[in-house]
Amino acid sequence: MADRAEPAGRPLRILVVRSGGFAGIARTWTVEPDGDADDWLNLIDACPWGTHTADPAARDRFVWRIEVRVRRRRRTASVPDRDLDGPWRELVERVKTAAEAPPGTIDG
Repeated sequence: MADRAEPAGRPLRILVVRSGGFAGIARTWTVEPDGDADDWLNLIDACPWGTHTADPAARDRFVWRIEVRVRRRRRTASVPDRDLDGPWRELVERVKTAAEAPPGTIDG
């Protein structure tokens, strides 16, 4: 996602959905970073998009759907819990932290 300049009214938006698990309850986190978009974009670019496949042996494990929108471009990935490491884990944890923080306490 090389487009770094973000026009007004079209923020960077990151959605993370965790589904599966024993109870099958989905959780959703969304963040629209403002001041540190370049840091977020660097982390997004570090993720290995398009490299994951389904894990049929993991019926009760989580699956993470990650969707990133910048301008009119959208990237999506479905990452089995077993593959949620490195930049994927860092991105998911950062989105969860930012989404759960009270407004104004974390930039992004």
